[in-house]
Amino acid sequence: MATENNHLDVVELNVGGVAYATTLGTLQQAEPDSLLTSIILSNTSEIRAVFGRDSKNRIFIDRDGVLFRYVLDYLRNRKLSLPENFSERDRLRNEAEYYRLTGMSQALGQTRSSHSANGKHSSENLISKAATINSIDLNSSMLSSSRGLPVPRSNSGYIVIGYRGTFAFGRDGLADVKFRKISRILVCGRVHLCREVFGETLNESRDPDHGQTDRYTSRFFLKHTFLEQAFDMLSEASFSMLGCAASGCSNSTSEIGKQTDNEENRWLHYNEFVFYRS
Repeated sequence: MATENNHLDVVELNVGGVAYATTLGTLQQAEPDSLLTSIILSNTSEIRAVFGRDSKNRIFIDRDGVLFRYVLDYLRNRKLSLPENFSERDRLRNEAEYYRLTGMSQALGQTRSSHSANGKHSSENLISKAATINSIDLNSSMLSSSRGLPVPRSNSGYIVIGYRGTFAFGRDGLADVKFRKISRILVCGRVHLCREVFGETLNESRDPDHGQTDRYTSRFFLKHTFLEQAFDMLSEASFSMLGCAASGCSNSTSEIGKQTDNEENRWLHYNEFVFYRS
């Protein structure tokens, strides 16, 4: 538990199902009067009743877990830094106002005003245009609902985990089923979802980033080979497994069996697990 006298105390948060770790100093120094500071330092029953803790004793905040990365980035650097063509400025400002981050709210307002001053449209035209877009989005959502079609959400989607494995062999060519051998864990899905779930454990060397985060890829893999760790990370991000499929072990008549005499290759198998978050 973080204390007021030690700004280096680690604080673990669960924001909308996404896990974060930071320090008390980061949460307190940039905006001392923010809601986040009150949550950490307050011992009142009201604060505990509203936020509480998850199964891993992390403070749980029922807000947008993806947008919270920009909130935490602002607190760490004491300035607002958003990706180019960031499209969720209004939603992020709502988050800043909820957390009582006055400086961040003002920075978002100034950034929006500067874009208006440099463009060809006045602020009134931008507001009118935004209202029109929101109306179109609302009508599209209602139309999709009336047709029984799901309304797309940026935080929902599928992630598929796959791996090719075999069993370790001991003396006299006997298989030791207690030792599973996995060469690589593959990750398929939408890029921003994969990055959100696996973070620094995700290896993107086979799929260079071209600045398009809202796309799909089947060329990611993990830097470790611990299948259970991958499942834990998916569970912590509120993903549930929908199904799985597996190939049988190879036999002596397969192509692999014909090409090599290695006994382990006869036990090669491939498995895929499908996870989904609504």
